[in-house]
This record gives sequence, structure tokens and C-alpha cells, in this order.
Amino acid sequence: TMSTTTMSSLSLFGDREKGESVRTQNMTAAVAISNIVKSSLGPVGLDKMLVDEVGDVTVTNDGATILKMLEVEHPAAKVLCELAQLQDEEVGDGTTSVVIIAAELLRAADELIKQKIHPTTIINGYKLACKESVKFIQDNLSIPAADLGKSCLLNVALTSMSSKIIGADKDFFASMVVQACELIKFTNTKGDTKCPIKSVNILKAHGKSSRESIFVKGYALNCTVASQLMPKTIKNAKIACIDFSLQKAKMKLGVQVVVDDPSKLEAVRQREADITKERIQMILNAGANVILTTGGIDDMCLKYFVDSGAMAVRRCKKEDLKRIARATGASFVASLTNLEGEESFDAAFLGAAEEISQTRICDDELILIKGTKVKPAASIILRGANDMYVDEMDRSVHDSLCAVKRVIESKKVVPGGGCVEAALSIYLENFATSLGSREQLAIAEFAQAMLVIPKTLVVNAAKDSTELVAKLRAFHNASQ
Repeated sequence: TMSTTTMSSLSLFGDREKGESVRTQNMTAAVAISNIVKSSLGPVGLDKMLVDEVGDVTVTNDGATILKMLEVEHPAAKVLCELAQLQDEEVGDGTTSVVIIAAELLRAADELIKQKIHPTTIINGYKLACKESVKFIQDNLSIPAADLGKSCLLNVALTSMSSKIIGADKDFFASMVVQACELIKFTNTKGDTKCPIKSVNILKAHGKSSRESIFVKGYALNCTVASQLMPKTIKNAKIACIDFSLQKAKMKLGVQVVVDDPSKLEAVRQREADITKERIQMILNAGANVILTTGGIDDMCLKYFVDSGAMAVRRCKKEDLKRIARATGASFVASLTNLEGEESFDAAFLGAAEEISQTRICDDELILIKGTKVKPAASIILRGANDMYVDEMDRSVHDSLCAVKRVIESKKVVPGGGCVEAALSIYLENFATSLGSREQLAIAEFAQAMLVIPKTLVVNAAKDSTELVAKLRAFHNASQ
């Protein structure tokens, strides 16, 4: 009786499913996700058109974007969607292939479990196969980019774009991407080459054709000067980046001023106006001639900037200002109050650039910051027929930038087109037969799963996958 009472007092809500059925369900969910993105892989992959509940249309070829727009309920399938997001953040390109490989490995594992092999054995085998693969790629398949010369970066950019919507003009865009990466790369104190993609600002403007996209050396800001009376160009700019509004100081809510003498009322108003005036004078006295703020500047305060011949830009995006501050060496100032509680603005807060000018590009006016002092910045202004097209161009250019960044930082490339996967498959099969342990079967399945990439590429190109993959494997086998 004791056991039954303890059982009844432990009431656990919800159903617990375990064993065979759940594992198969998880596998099926993963494969379903991979089938969605499978047909968009490779140079002849097809774009997907996604419509959300509001009716907004997205046309894309980027695996991460497709999976982000799907509303996935199944927990195992969610993991695959997160995998694509992670790949997008960390590497930038190759979002579709990760999902396909992951799903294929799960499918292979499911087959092994049906043959009564313990999951732990399979996992160990996979881990071992993964280690061996990485070693094999580093030793035998990767080629130092320096040996291939200048065209190497260009080819990486071209490959990344070949499957995208801008594939038709890929030569034009690839050279633009390589130019941008060459401009922003720098060597840090440890001697590593770094290429911060965030320094490339991508602006989108629709109208004209995609060929009219331009590359600008400098940071392009999608704002205009606050008043038409201000100078449109300033050489040797000293830049202040501010994160508060320069508007007439109003008393905070709930603050009441009780005045006995009506003539004093004017003095209160005057003081309100003077508070902001003093702030502006403080910034201008520090030597600033370009003021960028995330807040607003009202007409009364604009007058002071116009009188001193400075350029003020209001309502800039916060992330833009942070990047500009990084590139010019400015401090992103959130308030003028210093540690003593006094208001002050130090000249050390200012950043420097050779020239800031307002230029007209299509119907929009942009502010270009050229010759930033601390880190170089680059901008790409994309043009295209409509919003969907320009958005997809943005994603493609971003993928391409990330691919080039990887080559610049790692200084190595590997051949594409399913070549690495086929070589690994042959190598791992031979490696599996040399093992006498249980993991042998798992490694053999891992080798088989690698072939999903060349197979998918061939199927998308409407060719016979069995025959072509067999030929590819024969070549690799002979060379190994």
C-alpha cells in the first residue's frame, strides 16, 4: 500500500513521451524543415516566396530568412531554425547547407537506432567523425589564400552570390564587396587581420536598376541637415555624437513653479530657454562643428548652430551613431553631466573626419562622412526595382561580405560545389573500416550523410544525381 500512496501523491502534470516514437517524430520534423530549404541550395536553387499574416511578401533564397519567417511549433524543428540563425550570425553564409546536413545526420542516426544501436554509441561515432573531418580539411583540403593571389577573394564573393538574386550582375557586386572588405580590414595588436563587417553600412533606396548601386568610401548616413541655412560641406570635421534632445528645457511633469510677482514669470521662461543655449554653447566651445543627435533640435536651438556655422543632424539612428563614434574616435555622449554633477563637454569627446558633406543620391539626401580618423568605414548604397528586390539584394551582399571576411581572417579557402563533402565521405568510409569498435557503423553513416550536399546540388540542377555523385566519388577515391 505504501508504494501506491506515494505514487498518487506525486502527481505530475502533462504527458511524458519517450522511446522510439518520439525519436522518429523528431527526425521527421527535422527532415521536413530541411526539405523546405533543400530546393533553394546552389547556383540553380529556387527562391522562396513567403507571405506573412499581414500579407507582406518576402522573396528570398537565404536559408536563415526562410526559417525565421516560418512559425514552427515542434521543439526539435525549432532547434534547426535556431541553428540557421546561429550560422547567420556567426558565419554569415551557408545557412541552408547546415540545416540540410543536420537533418541528414539525424535521419542516418534514426536508421542506426532501428538496427538496435545505442544512441550514445552513435553520438560518440559522430563526434569522432567530426574531429577527423576537421583534421582532414585542415591538412589536405584547405589552400592558403595567398597562394591563389588577388582573384581569390573575388572568386569567393562570386561563389557566394551565384545562387542569389543578384547572380546576373555578380561581377559588378563581387568587386564592390571585395573593395569594401579591403577598405575596412585592419591588423590588431596581436597581429591578426580583422575585418569588421559592421563597418560597412548598407543603405537601400529603390528606383533605377541594381547596376546603379554604388560603393562609397566613408560612412553614409540616411539623414539630412536640420536646417537649409547650414553649410552642406565641412572640411576637417570635429564630430559630437549626442544621445539626448537639444530642445527648450521644459519642467518635468509634476514640477510646479509658484510665482508671487508676475514679472518674474518671464525670468523663469528665459531661464528655460537659456539652459539649452548653455548646453549648445558648451558643445560648440569644445570645437565641435558637426553635431549628430538621436533626439530632436527645435527651431530656437537651430538658430545657435546656424549662427556659428556648424552642421547639426537630428533624429539619427542610435546604431548609426555608435558606429560613427567608433570610426571617428568620438564618445557617444548620453548626458552632459559629469561626476561632480556639473554640466560640461570635453574636447576629448569629439571625433574627427576629413570631410562631411550632404549629397543627393536618387530622391534622397544623404550625409557622407569621409576619411574617418580611427577606423576606415565603407558604405554600399543599393538600388533596385522594388522593396522586395532591394531587401533580397541586402541579404545577398551581407552573405557575400561575410564570406570574404572569413577568407581575409582565416587566410584559407577550400574548393566548393560539394567537393569537400565528397572527399570527406570517401575518407571517412576508409577511416570507419580501419576502426574495430562499435562506432564504425555511425562513422560510415556520417560519411554517407555528407553526400547529401552534392546530391541536392545535382537534383536542383535537374541532372541525374546517382550517376554524377558516383562519378565524383570515383574521382575522389582515385586521388586519395
